[in-house]
Amino acid sequence: MYVDRASEKITKRNFVMLSSKQIELEEQVASLREEIRKPEQETIGAEKWIELIKENAVPKELTATLLNTMIKKILIHAPEINENGERIQEIEIYYRFIRKNE
Repeated sequence: MYVDRASEKITKRNFVMLSSKQIELEEQVASLREEIRKPEQETIGAEKWIELIKENAVPKELTATLLNTMIKKILIHAPEINENGERIQEIEIYYRFIRKNE
């Protein structure tokens, strides 16, 4: 395109239009590549999770190492009292390599 513009085979207007279209298409390609990578990363995460489960399928004891290997974080919410007077407290566990929709 640059050679054609330099040799005046295409007008400046067409060159600008084609250049902007090329940039737009390159951005779309980059975006689509990122969309393709997302499921690949989720698959890798699931495979890592499966390996962790296999390694720790029958733990003899719950150790700090085991917890740190399998759990990313634990959120403990403030307790609430329901209409029956029972104390209820929500706990969320975020496992490594498994994406949780928030």
